[in-house]
Amino acid sequence: MVFYANESTWGATHQEALEMLLGVKVSVELMPSTVINAALGKYYRKSARKDNQVRGNFNPNSEDFIFQLIAEADSIDSSDIHIERYEDRCRIRFRIDGKLLERYVIEKGDYPAIINKMKIMANLDIAEKRLPQDGRISFNRNQQKFDIRVSVLPTLHGEKIVMRLLSKDATDINIEKLGFKQDQLASYLEGIKKPHGIILISGPTGSGKTTTLYATLKILNEDKTNILTVEDPIEYTLEGINQVQLKENIGLTFAGALRSFLRQDPDVIMLGEIRDGETAQMAIRAALTGHLVLSTIHTNSAWGTISRLIDMGVPSFLLASTLNTSVAQRLVRLLCSNCKQVAPFNESLFPSTFKAPKTVQEHYQSVGCEECYYSGYLGRKAIYEIIPVDLEISQKIKQNDFNIEQLLKEKGIETLSDNAFQLFANGETSIEEIYAILTTNNQ
Repeated sequence: MVFYANESTWGATHQEALEMLLGVKVSVELMPSTVINAALGKYYRKSARKDNQVRGNFNPNSEDFIFQLIAEADSIDSSDIHIERYEDRCRIRFRIDGKLLERYVIEKGDYPAIINKMKIMANLDIAEKRLPQDGRISFNRNQQKFDIRVSVLPTLHGEKIVMRLLSKDATDINIEKLGFKQDQLASYLEGIKKPHGIILISGPTGSGKTTTLYATLKILNEDKTNILTVEDPIEYTLEGINQVQLKENIGLTFAGALRSFLRQDPDVIMLGEIRDGETAQMAIRAALTGHLVLSTIHTNSAWGTISRLIDMGVPSFLLASTLNTSVAQRLVRLLCSNCKQVAPFNESLFPSTFKAPKTVQEHYQSVGCEECYYSGYLGRKAIYEIIPVDLEISQKIKQNDFNIEQLLKEKGIETLSDNAFQLFANGETSIEEIYAILTTNNQ
């Protein structure tokens, strides 16, 4: 059977004609054009010619060009658009699957018009070219909502613009689809069901921490629960959750918002990020007073989160009594199944600090084709390292004993390196993609 999506009702005659043409039964489904276009963009996306010349009608003075640029980036799951000027040329790059890809080369004479148009749309000062500026673009087009964070930076050869695409729809976020293994997911769900304590998710920028937090909030979001969040920026809107946008320029900081939250009778508090000692202390205080606190922090591993918080001034005995679950995560690019090639296994490919199992005889490497924009990769998958803080681990924290690798192995806790290598051994990714993870987490 073939399912045919259309935005308007089809008559029986059309359906019968299509069935005769295809030779199979056809089921016609009514869907909005936005859903159809998004699916076409995702599953039939093709790259530009390899010379990266501008495609289609190009009018930098038209707002339609900017709308089309944003719509194209959204359709291929790009997170950021970079518009850059250099001495000899100007270009537009999209960040796809965590890596930048050049999509357009534009004339230097067209560049000022593009910058000014974007500044106007973001309500920025077009006359100010000496200082950085931040703005926002929000609009509806073809029944689809777009929310764009705009950053303008003065550089040597002209202003550079970066647009971050923020999704307003959290419908597709599902914790079971993020990449947790079954035992990891069970451990994590057990942690978030506790009525109090702090759950921390660590990783570098762009590792998917915020998505994991939103997936967690969707599970906790019930009529009987009061959930408050403070974020920078608010990347998704969630019905039934009270979300606050950070505004440091007027004094609304993470720590300041958290103080106010404690007077709002909360059950669950989500802080976008723990950036300093004051915020860390406030988060611990909130967890101590019977609230479940979720947040993110920049560390290399789940266990590294503990030493980072202690460095921020959190007493180890307080941390031991409040830390519920520590999570580390990374996003790993997956090899394009259309063009990946098999290669013989070679231990010399791995960092000297990592001992690769002898069972692997071959691996796959990236090649590049039209389907993956000649990058060799298509899509990403999250890998996790989860430490549920039980009595034994809590005692280690109290004693400032950070040499617990053997204890974690005895408890069957898989590290980021373990899970990264598993993706490699399964032929899902390359050694180049996981090399940094193996190096960072095996020193």
